Amino acid sequence: MILNKPLISVVVPHLNQPDALDACLASLDAQSLARDLFEVLVVDNGSRALPVDTISRHPATRRLEEARPGPGPARNTGVAVAQGEILAFIDADCRADANWLRNIQARLDSSKPGVALGGDVRIWRSDARTHSAIEAYESVFAYRFKLYIEKHGYSGTGNLALFRRDFERVGPFAGIEIAEDMDWGARARAAGLRFVYAPEMVVFHPARGSLSELYAKWDRQIMHYRRMAEGAPAWRVRWIVRALVVLASPVAGAVTVLTSDRIEGFTTRCKAIAVMGAVRLHRAATMLSLLRGDRAMAWNR
Repeated sequence: MILNKPLISVVVPHLNQPDALDACLASLDAQSLARDLFEVLVVDNGSRALPVDTISRHPATRRLEEARPGPGPARNTGVAVAQGEILAFIDADCRADANWLRNIQARLDSSKPGVALGGDVRIWRSDARTHSAIEAYESVFAYRFKLYIEKHGYSGTGNLALFRRDFERVGPFAGIEIAEDMDWGARARAAGLRFVYAPEMVVFHPARGSLSELYAKWDRQIMHYRRMAEGAPAWRVRWIVRALVVLASPVAGAVTVLTSDRIEGFTTRCKAIAVMGAVRLHRAATMLSLLRGDRAMAWNR
């Protein structure tokens, strides 16, 4: 490590979420890792108002700006000026567990070269005694990083850490037009990196506030999937079949809810099943509607 430079650079893309960013930065201020071992870089991606006051409450935090839309370009801007030999990525609406950075350091120190870590993302609840319906649903189905890593071979970028030298082997994140985590993951595997799930590397994400917010999240994801599918042989037929599979999936989804260790209680599980059914119906309808054409997208709205 170069003298007087941080060991870890934390990169936080931000767009129009000053209150969530404040909570995120407070969780980074409270890390058990010594403060001189990490830096925090917030990259604003075109907010209606720059989060100057928010960042001023966290004086060890740097503010950068990136005009190109999308969390991928914002992360790339942070990486470009980061000084740490380890890069850690977290989203502005997440809160890091107090040992997040300490666990990243320990796991990478004991790992072989060429490892990218993806951690556990849990749903943040202000009232730990109860779940709203959406909190119950997202506790089971949202941010399934273990599944992404072990079955699909990539990690979400909201809880990702690796050595800078390994990031540079892969190259920058893509823009908003595609799913940058899946795209970067594919390029990382092609470059020889190996994704490892690190359950001790915990961040918390609040549940969406309404069904409409859940639908908007899936609309963005489905658009990415459509762009990835388009152009393949018989892609429209494959797309229709996939939509019908989603439509029929609540039966299997109910089994997942009933056996999940992420929630407890019959009422809570019923809430999760009800939201899951509504979301799956919306996903199938959206997929079929996209056979008629593309849509504009924003990464955070």
